[in-house]
Amino acid sequence: MTIDLSSSFKAYDVRGIVGETITEQTVEAVGAAFVDVVGLAGETVLIGGDMRPSSPEFAKAFGRGATARGANAVYIGLISTDELYYACGVRKAAGVTFTASHNPAEYNGMKMSLAGAVPISSETGLFDVRDKAQEYLEHGIPAAETRGSETEEDILKGYAEFLRGLVDLSGIRPLKAVVDAGNGMAGMTTPAVLGDSILPALPLEIEPLYFELDGTFPNHPANPLESENLRDLQRAVREHGADIGIAFDGDADRCFVIDEKGDPVSPSAVTAMVARREIARAKAAGEDTPVIIHNLITSRAVPELIEHDGGRAVRTRVGHSFIKAQMAKENAVFGGEHSAHYYFRDFFNADTGMLAAMHVLAALGGQDQPLSQLAEEYEPYFSSGEINSKVEDKAGAVARVKAELTPEHNGVAVSTDELDGTTFTAADGSWWVNLRPSNTEPFLRFNGEGRDESVFAPIRDRVLEIVRA
Repeated sequence: MTIDLSSSFKAYDVRGIVGETITEQTVEAVGAAFVDVVGLAGETVLIGGDMRPSSPEFAKAFGRGATARGANAVYIGLISTDELYYACGVRKAAGVTFTASHNPAEYNGMKMSLAGAVPISSETGLFDVRDKAQEYLEHGIPAAETRGSETEEDILKGYAEFLRGLVDLSGIRPLKAVVDAGNGMAGMTTPAVLGDSILPALPLEIEPLYFELDGTFPNHPANPLESENLRDLQRAVREHGADIGIAFDGDADRCFVIDEKGDPVSPSAVTAMVARREIARAKAAGEDTPVIIHNLITSRAVPELIEHDGGRAVRTRVGHSFIKAQMAKENAVFGGEHSAHYYFRDFFNADTGMLAAMHVLAALGGQDQPLSQLAEEYEPYFSSGEINSKVEDKAGAVARVKAELTPEHNGVAVSTDELDGTTFTAADGSWWVNLRPSNTEPFLRFNGEGRDESVFAPIRDRVLEIVRA
């Protein structure tokens, strides 16, 4: 029976259950369709994958489809997702990596990129690839007049050298860092970039945690966004007396930071910390008002710091395709999200967890304070984090909240905007709340922030009560 590809093609990537919704047959058809839709006959297609057991076979299957339609497949082996972006950017070639990021072991998927690390999404051709692949699944893949070639290439050293060229860590004070790779690709990239497996040693003592590449994730899911998956790292930071803890997700395109006490440093604080460094660097290079992108759920401390440091803050919707589009449109130097995706102009507007981690290490190692004190400056407000509520009638729940909070609440005027979901903002600046419906799950996502917990907690509790009524 032919598999319906609509179940695995998402807005920005492909993701499915191995052997059910993603198979070698479907992957081969997608490889052929990618070449046809993007126009890659006679061109290079870079193909890699993460440590999941099915990734090597899927990479070869994609290559069979791509070469059948005339593209030249270059297999780049085991890679993190940001290694793909590096390769597509430097080589100015399209590519794919097989990964399901932080999803459980039974999943795999494809993240595809156009030449120059330009993203492809449902709005820019991904669904055209899906439809063409579906056609090939049902009727077979026709052979191109000239079949493409197949070669192999190792990009790890080039990737490590490229990142070290963007952030110089050679002069920082000695730091001890615990790195939790979660059995994901950071187990390979961390020794290459931060260690001395390929390049000269830095003033860093790395304590490795779960560096063994294992796509069955035997220790904990490779999803640091869930607090329970940070517990081993937090304990190890305290046990080793480390200066910092860093956790990566499965494909290493996101990083999370833990201070020396074992407490999380919010992605908003990391965004502000990196933004400060990138604004200063850009201004030193002659830019008058460097642009920094942030999504609407990051702390308001982020745009406040950007403006204070002489940059221009641009607020955008949640999601990497929106961030990358704004990065290109605004020629922004940096962008950050609450989900710990960090984007850099010098990295082809793409997201990279490793480069963000290097900036934090540079900020920490360039001064004498412990990370907990350094981070305090970037976290002046009380934040809720993301709270999900299972709601069938999401629009109705938002309407009930709007009826209670606007036009004023407890004597304070409340405004709304609908850039992404609905954001409620107190006119006196004491709090804001965003309610955003999930596109894929029956969840209404709550995020918010207040001047302090005493101000914000009653708002948080009342809004959640209304939503869950």
